[in-house]
Amino acid sequence: MRMFNRYIPVMVAKHVQRLFSGRLHINGKGDFEFQKGLLQAPENAEIHHYKTVKEVNQEIRRLRTEY
Repeated sequence: MRMFNRYIPVMVAKHVQRLFSGRLHINGKGDFEFQKGLLQAPENAEIHHYKTVKEVNQEIRRLRTEY
């Protein structure tokens, strides 16, 4: 499990894209899982979880189109 002390969507997106599946924790945001190269909201998700997932997945898509 990777722990991020600060929430920087680009850094999280690069990590998710590189490892493809696993778990991570973001201080102030909570625990997340990622499968197939995309971040997923936890089962007991709140609105801030969904916003985080949306931001990170947008960054992942942007990184994929750059290459």
